[in-house]
Amino acid sequence: MKNILVTGGAGFIGSHTVVELVGAGYNPVIIDNFSNSEQAMLDGIEKILEFKPKFYEHDCRDTEFLKKILHEDSIDGVIHFAALKSVGDSLKLPLAYYQNNILGLLSLLEAMEACSISNLIFSSSATVYGEPDTLPITEESPLKTATSPYGVTKQMGEQIIADVSQASKTLRSLSLRYFNPIGAHESALIGELPKGTPANLIPFLTQAVAGLRGELVVHGNDYPTPDGSCIRDYIHIVDLAKAHIKGLEFIDTQSPSFYDTCNIGTGKGASVLDVLKTFESVTGKKVPYKIGPRRDGDIIQSYAGVEKARKILGWEAEKSLGDGLADAWHWQESLANRA
Repeated sequence: MKNILVTGGAGFIGSHTVVELVGAGYNPVIIDNFSNSEQAMLDGIEKILEFKPKFYEHDCRDTEFLKKILHEDSIDGVIHFAALKSVGDSLKLPLAYYQNNILGLLSLLEAMEACSISNLIFSSSATVYGEPDTLPITEESPLKTATSPYGVTKQMGEQIIADVSQASKTLRSLSLRYFNPIGAHESALIGELPKGTPANLIPFLTQAVAGLRGELVVHGNDYPTPDGSCIRDYIHIVDLAKAHIKGLEFIDTQSPSFYDTCNIGTGKGASVLDVLKTFESVTGKKVPYKIGPRRDGDIIQSYAGVEKARKILGWEAEKSLGDGLADAWHWQESLANRA
């Protein structure tokens, strides 16, 4: 059984990937400093798995601590999620984003090199493409100027890994460029749990429907799209988590100094207003919303070309937008029942 270090493993994507790792026969080791996650997610993981994976509460910018974990836990590979991730917050706090996201990656790569750890999956983002010229976005699409410091940190992270991989005699790495993760585990024991006001559409939507927020603001209805609202590719979190398993299997077959990128999405775009209608259809709940001004940093349209993921990973999304929204609502209901 291979031991996989999951940085940021108590977060939204990390927690679901931990569950899928165990299901695929891996042994996850989690590190998280709870800067953007909660202990409750670890409790949910334990209930789903019926055991508690090894966990360290620590910051990934501590290189010596990472070396210690990699050595003592006989780590075979790393999935690196740990990062600040809000486009809006990054516009307000650029230094915090560069400090956390870049230094954390550098510390990890230094520790992996010192401990001769070969395999790395990097949590990247479709934000690396900026405002696309053509759709769907493929891995060959140019990386234009990112619209936020968050996007810049993902562009920089990919370049750093590519450079280190090329120079390394051992490293094999893959950057997965996520589109928009939504949903929750079918058990409703883990899901998206943002701190403070949600920066992403779906948790704000579910909290607004639950009466925990005011009206949802649709940021702009005058974009050049069919209904005037922004279009995104919404992928179910469980499908996304499974892509990491395929990624680990793939890079394990590659030669040293390997690096590549891969889009992880559904290949379909849905507008914000489409999302609201679909949510109402699958849940029977009315969404309170109003139209507001455009938001700085928002891209008009973004959805993935997914042929490369099918070809090199043997992976494709299985769940629908409706599935993701229904599971997100079940998760929100479960939080209310625990209160």
